[in-house]
Amino acid sequence: MSDNKQDKPADTKRTPRHLARELAMQGLYQWRMSGNSLPMIEQHLEAESEDWSRADRPLMLVLLRGAAQNADALEAEFAPYLDRPIHEMSPIERAILLLGTYELTHRIETPYRVVINEAIELAKQFGGSDGHKYVNGVLDKLAPRLRAAEVAHGRK
Repeated sequence: MSDNKQDKPADTKRTPRHLARELAMQGLYQWRMSGNSLPMIEQHLEAESEDWSRADRPLMLVLLRGAAQNADALEAEFAPYLDRPIHEMSPIERAILLLGTYELTHRIETPYRVVINEAIELAKQFGGSDGHKYVNGVLDKLAPRLRAAEVAHGRK
């Protein structure tokens, strides 16, 4: 017999901020795949997600809107670290990299290691079997360029 509570990660890992990142990643995925407007996607997430009420909604909206509105510039930041053209990437990994790159560039109050760890967790939860390794590799190479002082300080 299956218990729904066992189907999801422990709630201790699913903090309001983590749930915000989950929803933002799902919204970015929908935005890329459907071409729907962000307001339409936000309405869909609110109506369909069980986690909407527990998520840090202001953070989710900042991440979703910021990553979508800056998608071309963000993809230009991480593209040099890819082993394939962006259009050949998994749409989940692409959404996670958009989200992680947005946080690295625009949310400097969040430590870079937290950004990378959250992206890895999202890739483990939603991506392919080795997607988390790919996401980790790209963001680990990107972080020193975007957060040079913070990364250098952390490595001392």
